[in-house]
Amino acid sequence: MTREVYVGVDLGGTALKVGVCDGEGRLLYKDERPTGIADGVETVLDRIAEAVRNAANASGAGWDRVAGVGAGIPGFLDIPNGYVKWSVNLGWRDVPVAAELRRRLGVPVVINNDANVAALGEAWSGAGAGISDVVCYTLGTGVGGGIVVGGRLIEGFNGMAGEFGHMRVVPDLEAVQCNCGQKGCLETVSSATGIVRMARDALERGSETSLSSLERISAKDVFDAAKAGDEVARRIVARAALYLGKSMATVAVIVNPRRFIVGGGVSKAGEFFIAQVRESFLRCAPAAASEGVDVVAALHGNDAGVIGAAGLLLRR
Repeated sequence: MTREVYVGVDLGGTALKVGVCDGEGRLLYKDERPTGIADGVETVLDRIAEAVRNAANASGAGWDRVAGVGAGIPGFLDIPNGYVKWSVNLGWRDVPVAAELRRRLGVPVVINNDANVAALGEAWSGAGAGISDVVCYTLGTGVGGGIVVGGRLIEGFNGMAGEFGHMRVVPDLEAVQCNCGQKGCLETVSSATGIVRMARDALERGSETSLSSLERISAKDVFDAAKAGDEVARRIVARAALYLGKSMATVAVIVNPRRFIVGGGVSKAGEFFIAQVRESFLRCAPAAASEGVDVVAALHGNDAGVIGAAGLLLRR
């Protein structure tokens, strides 16, 4: 019997990525092209369908072996019905993506949040391979994530499971406003945006730091300064790690995963950052919930989204 393959779509406001995977989550082929959102919804959906067909053929598998398509999409989704309710990145509202792609392609299509599919990619064949219960954090402009229990992605009744960035972990006296409307969210301290904000706040207070010589500060600048011994930068990184580990301690007593995986741009700081997160988690979590649990960096990098999207049909 010919083995089936699965196609994953990672749909962003700028780039459209398409990948073809086998049943074990191995990436056989990947393509990337501009999304072209200015061309309108119908044209973008046509472009996705074309890219999916081209990828299946270019991978050597051929269209006849495609069992289905999964798509990771940023924004607020109606996952069971395959709708994009509202995506700021795409400028889409009330778009029946799954149905429209099914009509164009003639195969099953499912959608999910982009952070969920990145988590699923890591759980399937990345840092969580072979482990049935994992939790993945994606640290970038914001903080997202995904929960895999018993090998299956946990979505919640309306797809909000895994929105770790909006856990309120910062004490009220230290809390700042989050874009979601709450104060003290994890996203305000442990995202790339939050780390840059803390650096700017330090500069406004007149703190002595090497960061003051930079015209524009990035999260990478803060990590590089911390690694070089800058005390202000070290405190900022320590604070980001503290609250990330603290949030994991809360998740651990609810989900009890075997492994926490940290992905996204911030994770590129490597073990320098991960070690501090791990220390915070072990300090904040009850021993029964932390014993045998590890905290590691993601492995798939920018490929996690297409791999996870391809696995949606198998792992949801």
